[in-house]
Amino acid sequence: MEFHFYEPAAGHGLRHNPLNSIIAPRPIGWISTRSKEGGFNLAPYSFFNTFHYDPPILGFASTGWKDTAQNAVETGEFVWNLVSEDLGEQMNMTSQPVARGVDEFKLAGLTAIAANKVSAPRVAESRASMECKVVDVVQFRNTRGEQLPGWLVLGEVVGVHIDHDLLKDGVYQTALARPLMRCGGLSDYALLSQEWMVEIHRAPDEALRDSHGS
Repeated sequence: MEFHFYEPAAGHGLRHNPLNSIIAPRPIGWISTRSKEGGFNLAPYSFFNTFHYDPPILGFASTGWKDTAQNAVETGEFVWNLVSEDLGEQMNMTSQPVARGVDEFKLAGLTAIAANKVSAPRVAESRASMECKVVDVVQFRNTRGEQLPGWLVLGEVVGVHIDHDLLKDGVYQTALARPLMRCGGLSDYALLSQEWMVEIHRAPDEALRDSHGS
């Protein structure tokens, strides 16, 4: 498997920026980390998305102070890995509550491979990955200002890996990757495939201004 790798600060080198194409609707935050002791951890998060374009920033929310959040905070690094249709069962295996120190890569029969810019590993079987360095950690509060047992971990993307087969004429093919997306309930997922794709072209800038009354 060959990958197109780029550092966002240096430009992506493609005809179209792939960032918001890789991050599909209702994406799964399959986050891999490395503990300060050197152990590997891998877990999926349904509260996940991308929040800024340049520089790219993505984040995941942890309900409870779990191993992934602790590792990311202590080492300042994590990797997001795409969950495609063929990795669904293995992703599900990594969601099991296990004791700290258990390697979910081994538990799910996955391969931990070295990243380019961070010490956290990436999933070798995943067709797209994003290496991140932590830029902020926010503990949630309610309207009364009381702290809640949930944290948002935000990381700047410093490296991107894309399977070359997912690039056509310099454009990332979202549906070709067949990503799984989290739905409601404990076991409901959606699969994005080409037959579910639709094109809605953006209106000209003038039309957008008119529609907003400016």
